[in-house]
Amino acid sequence: MAAYGQTQYSPAIQPAGPYAPYTHHAQGYSMPSYNIKTEDGLSHSPGQSSLLGYTSNFSGTPPQPGGSISSGIFQGSNSITGTTPFSPTQQDFSAYSSYGQSQYSPYYNTHYNNPYLTTSNISPSTITTAIPYQHPEHPAVTTSHSPESHQVEYHTPPSPPTPGKEQEGAPARRGSDGKLRGRKRANDPVPPLDSDIERVFIWDLDETIIIFHSLLTGSFSTRFSKDSAKAVSLGLWMEEMIFNLADSRLFFNDLEECDQVHIDDVASDDNGQDLSTYNFGTDGFQSPAGGGALCLGSGVHGGVDWMRKLAFRYRRVKEIYNTFKNNVGGLLGSPKREEWLQLRREMEALTDLWLTHALKALALINSRPNCVNVMVTTTQLIPALSKVLLYGLGGAFPIENIYSATKTGKESCFERVAQRFGRRAVYVVIGDGVEEETVAKKKNMPFWRVTCRADLEALSHALELDYL
Repeated sequence: MAAYGQTQYSPAIQPAGPYAPYTHHAQGYSMPSYNIKTEDGLSHSPGQSSLLGYTSNFSGTPPQPGGSISSGIFQGSNSITGTTPFSPTQQDFSAYSSYGQSQYSPYYNTHYNNPYLTTSNISPSTITTAIPYQHPEHPAVTTSHSPESHQVEYHTPPSPPTPGKEQEGAPARRGSDGKLRGRKRANDPVPPLDSDIERVFIWDLDETIIIFHSLLTGSFSTRFSKDSAKAVSLGLWMEEMIFNLADSRLFFNDLEECDQVHIDDVASDDNGQDLSTYNFGTDGFQSPAGGGALCLGSGVHGGVDWMRKLAFRYRRVKEIYNTFKNNVGGLLGSPKREEWLQLRREMEALTDLWLTHALKALALINSRPNCVNVMVTTTQLIPALSKVLLYGLGGAFPIENIYSATKTGKESCFERVAQRFGRRAVYVVIGDGVEEETVAKKKNMPFWRVTCRADLEALSHALELDYL
């Protein structure tokens, strides 16, 4: 009986029949193309090719236990390729294996990786209060081209310990996964140990960071259409200042015939005597019985007393370098200081700010927590230190990171550097000469060729984009 105008319904609900078995599709799922907006403001597509030759390969297969990722020059947390065009003429990667992204596809996440907070340095159990967002601190790169501005503009952390010597009481700085992560913090007072360094940039000095020898030979003025007479004049002026500083303050007259590869090579002969009142002029170092003429080719003399005096001089050179590396004007004194400032200004104008661009690249490397600049030069050690000071490079290179290849050659120096920082680190060679390029290829180290100012600008750009 229908009540209140209701529609008649079927008296019973028929039971549903059995479900048909679900058939899996054989066709795999594919990820649609899309663009990723990165911090550099450029749009990137996972499938687009770039300077480094990455190819996209997104896979849903989880990483297998025991898998590993080979260390490579272009690895890092920011592995998204860029679209900025580069001229590959200054790079030579033909001898090295391609670092395609496809071989690492199980380990690349498609979500955004926060560059400021990572799981390796923050444990969820230890977070009890909200953490305010803070911008990471970066060294300021000013546009001022004043020579003295380079003395204080780039600050580096204290130099790593001398090879063979251990730091006492240095607190551990590794995360739970055994690696140092994240960007450098301004309030971190502890420099990384040599074993913690992950990337070593090995620099040549002349015609790579500084312009000096080519001014004297005239090749710079010829190649870049500069005033030849002016270039030679500035080169001679700088040469005079280099050797004047080396002779008057860095004992080059005593040490010229006893050159060392590294500042600490004779430190084992130093007994630690206080040198505050020591008179180097009357200690008999250059006496007929122990003069420089008796110094062997390897820089070693037979007398224990003479070797101790040699070690005293190298220790004093090290103290002077560390004291005045950011205050060269104080080391020169007046009126040499004004003369030096004028020379630096004129050289920067002639070379189109070559040194300024080199200093920018050096500062970018020093701003990274686990990267280091090392210099290997064919100049003798004492004149090389004089060059470094007068060109305002003391803040970029701790004295322990400067090696002279005059006696042993660059291959031997590269081996010392690799032994010091270990096989775990990645080594990048930057230079203009055939010798360093040949050694870099032999040791399978990437080589960045510097032949003009544009190469330094491209290097800085690559560093800013974390390609190196």
